[in-house]
Amino acid sequence: MARIERRRVDGILLLDKPAGLSSNAALQRARYLLRAKKGGHTGSLDPLATGLLPLCLGEATKVSAFLLDADKRYRTTLQLGATTTTGDREGEILEEHRFDSIEPADIEQVLPQFRGDILQVPPMYSALKHQGQRLYQLARAGVEVERPPRAVTIHELTFIALHPGGLLELDVLCSKGTYIRSLAEDIGQALGVGAHVDALRRTGLGPFDAERMWTLEQLEALAEEGPAALDQALLPIDAALADWAEVRLGKAVAFYFQQG
Repeated sequence: MARIERRRVDGILLLDKPAGLSSNAALQRARYLLRAKKGGHTGSLDPLATGLLPLCLGEATKVSAFLLDADKRYRTTLQLGATTTTGDREGEILEEHRFDSIEPADIEQVLPQFRGDILQVPPMYSALKHQGQRLYQLARAGVEVERPPRAVTIHELTFIALHPGGLLELDVLCSKGTYIRSLAEDIGQALGVGAHVDALRRTGLGPFDAERMWTLEQLEALAEEGPAALDQALLPIDAALADWAEVRLGKAVAFYFQQG
């Protein structure tokens, strides 16, 4: 296979990550299509999850930290009545409970306790480290360790629907570091029936929303038209700072600011 020639690409691509693909694999696919020399993703998504994955390319990698710290919005569906080893549908079932008595009013009653500033225990299947090892590596080896609770903020937690089969649909706006799988388990415990994540889609991150996303299939179609067409899919670097307050500097101050 001939080696592709990489080019300098500066900007932000809002990728609609498909299910079944890791965030890094999605990044590499997009970089290949754009022939981008340099790039990174902000705020990784589990392979099960879909949706908004901002990719910072070239000089845009300098603003990636602002996006990593930004709030995120998710649309998630929880399966009531079962807990799993991973907190989502890809894990093995640990416990099962009847859930047919759960009504929307029951859900509305428990949700307020998860709004605002809360403490959350990270799942074992996460990238956090314990004594130098990733938690998910320990979990795969059958080892469970104590995880201290972490403070996170749930800005909005909205009940959307309770579908047949015990599928609970929620909309969540949360701070960085929030685990939707842990939130699902905690809500299931509060309802007394257990729960895990059945589907997860990120619809917002910082100043970005789902309306400007591009799928890999759309990028492939643009690639047929050439690099100029692909570049039209990019947002400018300062789009990452759109929700920051504007600060104007005088000429003298601006000079020294540019000197670092």
